[in-house]
Amino acid sequence: MTELYIRSACSADLEPFAAAFGDHRYFTDRLTRQKNGRGVLFLAWLDYSLAGNVYLWLEEAEERPIREQLPGVALLTHLQVRDELRNRGVGQALVAAVERRLVEAGRDRVALAVLTDNHDAARLYDRLDYRDWGHGEVICYAQRRLPGGGILEEPERCHVLTKDLAKPSAPPPRTESSVVGVSRQG
Repeated sequence: MTELYIRSACSADLEPFAAAFGDHRYFTDRLTRQKNGRGVLFLAWLDYSLAGNVYLWLEEAEERPIREQLPGVALLTHLQVRDELRNRGVGQALVAAVERRLVEAGRDRVALAVLTDNHDAARLYDRLDYRDWGHGEVICYAQRRLPGGGILEEPERCHVLTKDLAKPSAPPPRTESSVVGVSRQG
């Protein structure tokens, strides 16, 4: 078993993040937002390797339907777990860290958008008590870097899910570190 450690990102995490997920621009943007109090980028580490990340968006939603229906509700965005570590509790631990931070800040609700064809993520969120918001699908926009350096915004059909944080769901982890079913590689 290996210990999973989750913490908010700092500028020294840039190189490990880029090596693990290959998205320097995303990391830089989220870290800038975090420094300005507009969100928190959580990183999950197994030993000295980056295992996953998730961003807690504390700004108003960019998508008009979400902004109008869920004003002031924080968003869990861009959950990523390295392929070889999926289905081992890393994503669940990252979501739990976001939820704990929100509860500590006095928030009682969180939302997220999941691609309509991302069935694995939808199953995870269902297990974690996220439910459809009842206002239909939303078009979200993903940014993709073009070979010449430009940015292309691509529309994506998403389901919006919410969770009432006041209701207890799963017992909280013992500490910020928790044991995950991952074997140490020597």
